[in-house]
Amino acid sequence: MTSADLSQAKAVIDLAQEVVDAATTRLAATGSIDDNQVLAYDLAHAAATVHTGRAMLTYGERGDTEGLMACVYIADAVAELAGKLYGREGEWGVAPEALDDARSFVATYRDPEVLASLAFTPGSRHLDDDYEMVQDTFRRFAEDKIRPVAEHIHRHNEDIPEDIISGLAEMGGFGLSVPEEYGGFSSGGEGEYLAMIVATEELARGSLCVGGSLITRPEILTRALVAGGTDEQRSEWLPKLATTEVMGAVAVTEPDYGSDVAGVKVTATEADGGWVINGVKTWCTFGARANVLLLLARTDTDRNAGHRGLSLFLVPKPIADGHGFEFAQSAGDSGGAPGGGKMEGRPIDTIGYRGMHSYEIALDNWWVPADNLIGLEDGLGKGFYYQMAGFENGRLQTAARAVGVMQAAYEDACEYAKDRVVFGRPIAEYQLTLAKLGRMATLIQAARQFSYQVATLMGRGEGQLEASMVKAYVCKAAEWVTREAMQIHGGFGYAEEYAVSRYFVDARVLSIFEGADETLCLKVIARKMLADAKS
Repeated sequence: MTSADLSQAKAVIDLAQEVVDAATTRLAATGSIDDNQVLAYDLAHAAATVHTGRAMLTYGERGDTEGLMACVYIADAVAELAGKLYGREGEWGVAPEALDDARSFVATYRDPEVLASLAFTPGSRHLDDDYEMVQDTFRRFAEDKIRPVAEHIHRHNEDIPEDIISGLAEMGGFGLSVPEEYGGFSSGGEGEYLAMIVATEELARGSLCVGGSLITRPEILTRALVAGGTDEQRSEWLPKLATTEVMGAVAVTEPDYGSDVAGVKVTATEADGGWVINGVKTWCTFGARANVLLLLARTDTDRNAGHRGLSLFLVPKPIADGHGFEFAQSAGDSGGAPGGGKMEGRPIDTIGYRGMHSYEIALDNWWVPADNLIGLEDGLGKGFYYQMAGFENGRLQTAARAVGVMQAAYEDACEYAKDRVVFGRPIAEYQLTLAKLGRMATLIQAARQFSYQVATLMGRGEGQLEASMVKAYVCKAAEWVTREAMQIHGGFGYAEEYAVSRYFVDARVLSIFEGADETLCLKVIARKMLADAKS
């Protein structure tokens, strides 16, 4: 069996880093990402892959299997980078032979037999005991409560059962980010983010929509309140979020403005001791079941104010089911509404990620109390920043959700490969199947370990760039892993009776929400890399 050579792996990842640095320098010299979008996009993904490789170097020191996985991942990453470079070396600012010194290493660790040796050896997570307990607790819940209903919810586009919501609440799943003084479990330590993504992975392994995304809704609202809310607002809302007395949905995106948040058109105008909101929001996940919307609105009508003219509101609403809703305010609603306001929600049918349901929500003179402006007067014009604080962990959590979906797909593929006999042999005995499973196991562990590393950084108040990188890398990896798991199932992979078809369509959304992949790479990762290079 081929053994790991971590010193050579480090030399190879350093070589890849030199290529990334050279391209960054060249792109910075041009002065324009928009004029070089293809290079900037590829560069962002290359940088994310190199960062993942460094996380795997640390993982590789933990044992023989771990070391081999690290080498296999780095060889795979450098081969992928070589494909980006081929014929475009001048554009990247490197010589044609830039990666030649890695050729022997790549040949060794991309050997089909080496990949095949990892097919059924996914490697240990190496979590501390406290996090192992978190993992075990949420895995049991996912196995007992989520998996039995996940397929039915997906096929029939049903609502998430209330007993799953209440069960997660009893476990404290909705209070993981709520500070302890408000009834939650967050002590502000380095481990807070790690506990969250360990729990998220296990819930997403049960189902992306029924479990993996459910606990992120209150977290977004929680972090926005912690960042900008007054003491009274935190005392009012955070305990209710921790117990699910209040469940939130996010209303930021608009039909014409997604990642370009500065262009938001929905308005909030002062009136009658509160604010009157008008306009349309879209892709409001969980918008029916939620009884409060975290809504970003324009309070400064000067369009030139951009994101500085936006404020963030808590907008109460009645609970509805997943098939659309229409509400009208009467005088006295919400503590003094003048009456006449309307809210209408139209469900958006999707190919996957069902159960949470996404909505287009139209608000017509919908009144909210003045106390529901986050930060009150001090919060005027700061909504964009509070919203970003709410989303700060969203990208990392999305990576954890992707890992959970990949893990489920890999496990199903392994089981099916052992049982399915083709031409007289189980397909698990064929080299191609084994090589695919070995690469799956490696990519999943690399994604997981990079996520752990980013969680630790964010617990220290760092890692914002790395959080974007891990989201960009892991979500694309999830598309490949779920596709190949589906392929291993053959025709049955295309049948709804096998869960692997659900994993595939669920994985496809991961590169779209919480920052579309292209926007994330160009406007966040590449921009920050260039800013660092210029400074």
